[in-house]
Amino acid sequence: MKKKFKALVGVMVVALLGITLVGCGGANLGSDSGDNGKVEKKAAKKVKIGVSLSTLNNPFFVSVKKGIMDASKNKNNVQVFDAQNDTAKQSNDVEDMIQKKVDILIINPVDSSAISSSVKDANDAGIPVITVDRSSDSGKVLTLVASNSTKGGQMAAKFMIEQLGKDAKIAELQGIPGASATRERGKGFDNSSKGKLDIVAKQTAGFDRAKGLTVTENILQGNAGIKGIFSQNDEMALGAVQAAKSANKKVLIVGFDGEEDGLKAVKSGDMAATVAQKPEEMGRLAVKAAYDHFNGKKVKAKIDSPLELVINDAYKK
Repeated sequence: MKKKFKALVGVMVVALLGITLVGCGGANLGSDSGDNGKVEKKAAKKVKIGVSLSTLNNPFFVSVKKGIMDASKNKNNVQVFDAQNDTAKQSNDVEDMIQKKVDILIINPVDSSAISSSVKDANDAGIPVITVDRSSDSGKVLTLVASNSTKGGQMAAKFMIEQLGKDAKIAELQGIPGASATRERGKGFDNSSKGKLDIVAKQTAGFDRAKGLTVTENILQGNAGIKGIFSQNDEMALGAVQAAKSANKKVLIVGFDGEEDGLKAVKSGDMAATVAQKPEEMGRLAVKAAYDHFNGKKVKAKIDSPLELVINDAYKK
């Protein structure tokens, strides 16, 4: 009985002590961290920018980098890392920049799901994140700078339907599984072509030209009568061009991105069209958003970069 009484007294003492501490400000049991959401202003030249691009083996992202560097007020305060299409490397690169305490991160994810943990780490470190071309599936980002990939897929489908007619057999080259651009471009194209085009093959070629060549070779060998190929980026489309030429087959090929080599291929007639983005503009817009943030300006959650369907003259009405 005495033990029970002593235990009860002990609990009461602890409870009273806790109340006293809270009342005196000795302990903060609330969740308020004191962060009022205000940004500490910083001159553009002093903003340290960390950049992680999915791959610099793709001319599109070389152009994004150029846009970033051109828009930078102080190039010495910009670090650029090439993830080489490796999610683990990208994660390590971002972690390195977090440890170096950059002021802001501009990330073009290899994979929208895999980058989420890195975005959350940056959130925990109080470093704002801007994503470019592809989004992050979770974690908080300041803004996404990107074209409307779903709309771009729709534009490609409409063009192919007009040129090839209903129920034409086509193939689709898909990008990196897990990348938001892959999902969105595919969604726009597939929904718009449903019941109008006969998609006999869909295969990933990882946004890579060499893989685009190999995958297209296999598709053409295994599927007779293919009239067109929609490629979710220009690099894979250029690989498809090589494969079609080697097989001596006339195939209408539509790409996506508007990179320099893709535009040349459209002009020469090797590709019928490409849904052209503005990669340099994406880079510039991302840097502008970073500077606006540290100037105390409100940054929109989504910043749209323009799209344009570039068509070979032979296909223009």
